[in-house]
Amino acid sequence: MTAASTPLRPVYRVGLAAWAALLILQLIWHAWLVPPERMPLALVLAITVLPLLLPLTALRNVRRALLWVGVLSLFYFCHGVAEAWSSSTERWLGVAEIALTLLLIGALGAGVTRKRG
Repeated sequence: MTAASTPLRPVYRVGLAAWAALLILQLIWHAWLVPPERMPLALVLAITVLPLLLPLTALRNVRRALLWVGVLSLFYFCHGVAEAWSSSTERWLGVAEIALTLLLIGALGAGVTRKRG
């Protein structure tokens, strides 16, 4: 059985869903719910959305793509904490961002298998 025909483990499906939800959250948050007042929208979307699109280049290897997103999600976790702490109007968005990043990192951790021997 090749890697391409191996079924995707459920934990990786959870990770992919959290990645997609984090991407959608960034788009909705910055383009619709709370558009930037001092910066151009294109710049804000470039900063918040483009990094989440970069791991698509490694999507043939789902584990590698999720690892990239997991590393990137640390930035989004920090952003979510800062927003939840400092902005009462955006607190729920920050909490959602925190939850998605924790779900993503948890899926990565649950997907790790130990080598025997």
